[in-house]
Amino acid sequence: MGEPNSTFLNHLVLAGITIAIGLVVWLVLHYLIRIVVKRARMDRAPLEHRTLRWAAPMLRNIDPVVRALENERRVQRARTIGTLLNSVLTIVVAVVTSFYVLIAFEIDIAPLLASVGVVGIAIGFGCQQLIRDFLAGIFIAIEDQYGIGDVIQTSEVIGTVEYVSLRITRVLGEDGTLWYLRNGEILRLGNRSKGSYISPTPGIDTDTSDGASPTTAAGAPSAQGASPASTANNPSGPSNAPAASTANESTE
Repeated sequence: MGEPNSTFLNHLVLAGITIAIGLVVWLVLHYLIRIVVKRARMDRAPLEHRTLRWAAPMLRNIDPVVRALENERRVQRARTIGTLLNSVLTIVVAVVTSFYVLIAFEIDIAPLLASVGVVGIAIGFGCQQLIRDFLAGIFIAIEDQYGIGDVIQTSEVIGTVEYVSLRITRVLGEDGTLWYLRNGEILRLGNRSKGSYISPTPGIDTDTSDGASPTTAAGAPSAQGASPASTANNPSGPSNAPAASTANESTE
């Protein structure tokens, strides 16, 4: 009776040590990620760096709204990346620690790994749209395609970005409509705030100006061709004027 109990206690102690190590690793990495994200959120503006202070007097009149939007965009991006890193860290540490706990109790994990693979494939097929949205959101955040305050143009809407997450993007349209765009459904996007976008001049319609020339040109021949027709339809025109004057002279 003593040997099975001692063996179980040994397995239990080994599992406890494994869980403690996993918890310590998670806390340390979580703390490092928190420091990095906090530093990115509290980072100074580019003009406040020592190497760029010489340009501050020339750029002193920068709109404070632009600065506020830039800071909010940086904070949002840092928060998104930090949340992503924390989620990935938690999942990886939990899975690895669980496997080592099972190994500590001398449980064969090969069938479990096969089952997890099958379940993962089934979940991947069932939630592929959700996974697609999250992956697109990850690349949007990492590549900094757009952020809060940017004016973007997609196939569906043109407006200002108000909120960006890993799954959706909230855009305020030009007509005041609030749009919720799934990141995986955004196939083509233009960022007017980053490029050198020039708004078209109001009151100029290229289609109308192009169509006016054919109409005028077509109307000119018709106006010129109207004079022979009117002359033919009016027999008492200028050709009969001499005959009328001759008849008046003979009568006198």
